[in-house]
Amino acid sequence: MNASKLAPMNPGTMSLPYKIFAFSFMSLGMFIALLDIQIVSASLRDIGGGLSAGTDETAWVQTSYLIAEIVVIPLSGWLSRVFSTRWLFAASAAGFTLASMLCGVAWNIQSMIAFRALQGFLGGSMIPMVFTTAFVFFTGKQRVAGAAAIGALASLAPTLGPTLGGWITDHSSWHWLFFVNLLPGLLVTFTVPIMVNIDSPDLSLLRRADYLGMALLAVFLGCLEYTLEEGPRWNWLSDSTITATAWISGISGIAFIIRSLTYDHPVVDLRALKDSNFALGCFFSFVTGIGLFATIYLTPLFLGTVRGYSALQIGEAIFSTGVFQVLTIPLYTYLASRVDLRWLLMIGLSLFAVSMWNFSPITHDWGAHELLLPQALRGMAQQFSAAPVVTLTLGGLPPARLKLASGLFNLMRNLGGAIGIAVCATILNNRTNLHFYRLAEHLNSTNDAMNDWLAQAGSHIAELGRAPAEAGNTALYQLWQMTYREAATLSYADAFLAIMVCFVIATVMVPLMRKVVPPAAPSADAH
Repeated sequence: MNASKLAPMNPGTMSLPYKIFAFSFMSLGMFIALLDIQIVSASLRDIGGGLSAGTDETAWVQTSYLIAEIVVIPLSGWLSRVFSTRWLFAASAAGFTLASMLCGVAWNIQSMIAFRALQGFLGGSMIPMVFTTAFVFFTGKQRVAGAAAIGALASLAPTLGPTLGGWITDHSSWHWLFFVNLLPGLLVTFTVPIMVNIDSPDLSLLRRADYLGMALLAVFLGCLEYTLEEGPRWNWLSDSTITATAWISGISGIAFIIRSLTYDHPVVDLRALKDSNFALGCFFSFVTGIGLFATIYLTPLFLGTVRGYSALQIGEAIFSTGVFQVLTIPLYTYLASRVDLRWLLMIGLSLFAVSMWNFSPITHDWGAHELLLPQALRGMAQQFSAAPVVTLTLGGLPPARLKLASGLFNLMRNLGGAIGIAVCATILNNRTNLHFYRLAEHLNSTNDAMNDWLAQAGSHIAELGRAPAEAGNTALYQLWQMTYREAATLSYADAFLAIMVCFVIATVMVPLMRKVVPPAAPSADAH
């Protein structure tokens, strides 16, 4: 093969069908990487049972993936400059596919956690590259459509994760949660290096790389993710390990910021935050991450613990969110080329707030029917909030800074999700106890309704052959269960309202962004 065939192709000379085809395979890689964040969430009990692991150990099946992914995302921009987009993407897809196979054949919980961490690290590096490639391949209205597509995939994949995971587990086994990645992973591995030849590797970057900054970033994000994931379970700073990881994360984070702002070749371009649109866009990405991941966390948890739904029932109940998001894509694409994207972003963020408000009257008997309206609003909101912020945030940056800035932008979405889940878990824990005590204050001997219910329940239990004393104790236990269920349900409403406040704040900040006009054509070396 001669040098001309090895040289990067100019995106301006590629036909539109060629670019769409190549970009679709990159988007497929991003989709399966994002899908795997939540595909195990509805099936952790089955995985734990299959690997003879306890609840605390099984939680690390998801936590290890998140920690590894959040560490590599901001590094992906630098890595793609070193190894080129196509070879880093192909190597990541190949490694992700291999790690998926290893997860499916894991022999104990320790091997599963290790393989999930590897899977998250390799999958996470693919995500930002899709964002930057969209701005290289497309221009004008094509760029708007490309941003709409990746915005849809970035929010749709985690949303569909529990649904697909529940269906797979119910109809086959949890092993296929990982084997399902093999075919698309191989397609991406062999197609991307052939079709996405848009930049050249620059191994000279290895000589002047900021390895200290990389180490500080990895420690900062790894300890932060661990603190956020495990903090609610261990009552935060009352646990010595959580306290230690919080301090380590804080100190290394400050050191990383200082290092990045003073080093000539930082691994993450924090200076891009001087651009007001980019700084605001990162904030909106952060808030969108809160809404996206926190609601995906809350809804299956409610259906599993309060309603007692199976993995498949959970998936079916929350499937409507993905359906309405997909139905909204044509409407968004039509409006995006005709309406100021800031208005569309305001619509999306405000719809998200309205959706959370519609979640707040939740009761213990809510199912798919009651969840339909708030989830429909959330599905539409995800499309109108995730897609425009991509163009508004990254569209105004010069091409030379796009790779490093894209990693930071994507990191903020995942970081928002991690913090949102941690805060919601803390709200559920603290507010459930508070609501339980408030409800229990009214359950005393002067409460005639309670006394009548206990008498009827005790009589019914006694008719089943129980001794009077045992029947009375069983009735009291049932009363405790009902009270705790109602307290837990009220705490879910509190969590949804907290998310709503975040989106109200974000909505009123949108006018601070300036309008972004995409350039007429991409340059040959834009990537």
